[in-house]
Amino acid sequence: MGRLKAMPSDIGLVTGASAKSISAAANFLRAGKLVAFPTETVYGLGGDATNSEAVAHIFEAKGRPAFNPLICHVSDIEAAREIAAFSLLAEKLAAAFWPGPLTLVLPRAAPSPVSQLVSAGMDTIAVRVPANETAQALLRAVGRPVAAPSANASGSISPTRAAHVVASLGDKIDVVLDGGTCDIGLESTILLCVGDKVSLLRSGGLETGKIEKILGSKILSASPDDAENKPLAPGRLKSHYAPRTKVRTDISRVEQGESLLAFGSDLPEGSENARAMLNLSDTGNLVEAAANLFDFLHQLDETGASTIACAKVPETGLGVSINDRLRRAAAPRDND
Repeated sequence: MGRLKAMPSDIGLVTGASAKSISAAANFLRAGKLVAFPTETVYGLGGDATNSEAVAHIFEAKGRPAFNPLICHVSDIEAAREIAAFSLLAEKLAAAFWPGPLTLVLPRAAPSPVSQLVSAGMDTIAVRVPANETAQALLRAVGRPVAAPSANASGSISPTRAAHVVASLGDKIDVVLDGGTCDIGLESTILLCVGDKVSLLRSGGLETGKIEKILGSKILSASPDDAENKPLAPGRLKSHYAPRTKVRTDISRVEQGESLLAFGSDLPEGSENARAMLNLSDTGNLVEAAANLFDFLHQLDETGASTIACAKVPETGLGVSINDRLRRAAAPRDND
């Protein structure tokens, strides 16, 4: 199930996949502390969503702008109904895909115990029921909604291993609950679901084709929000998921001094020039590629290359979400 990794300093190390580990992590959360924990998508940086001070600490630890809303994680749909108002379509989607890698942005319940900081002052709230066993056990033990963006410095590569969390955030958080490697490796798909309309806010670990099959119709494109100053959901900033090393996407040739993020058996021209190479999937399997994406970006970021050159990935299925992450990783940054 998982083990607690103490951050450098004060907490004793608690090991083993035991109820004691989960109970200790839950006590930290209830005390207003920050706990990183695994989900099937990526590791989340959790804080008590009903405690405004704890939520503020999440933004502080990540260096995240306060206008960028957070996702509330709960153990089941009954808990979700206490903080959000569900339409018939939202109920249908939750029944089909929860627990799992789907986040629904819904009207806030009134009254709501969740801090307004979680929603960045908006009248909607993002909520998810994760499937990961460790996450489920933790949420049941806490008994409160847990606000949890990805457990990394804002805008950097998302973490799919506990080691990624420690490397990115260090002693800015209190505990890392180590549940091994995340199965899916891409953040949740986010849908805005209000009334009889469903719009895609972020592609992710749940393919839109599966959602449309349940809906019996196409998902709408979200109406343009001011994504750089008041996004409706996480993951909509232009520059995001970025390593320290610059990124090039859809490359046809690898240049000297670059590292290569390959895909499939057909390597791009100049692959022999690569300082280092990792292949998302030798066989072109998009599920495998999604699971490897962030971990491989972390590894290639440590090679000292001038650039990470990313091979073309098909714009289909999970490839849509993979390409979204790579394009945001390659986007110009404020310090460029």
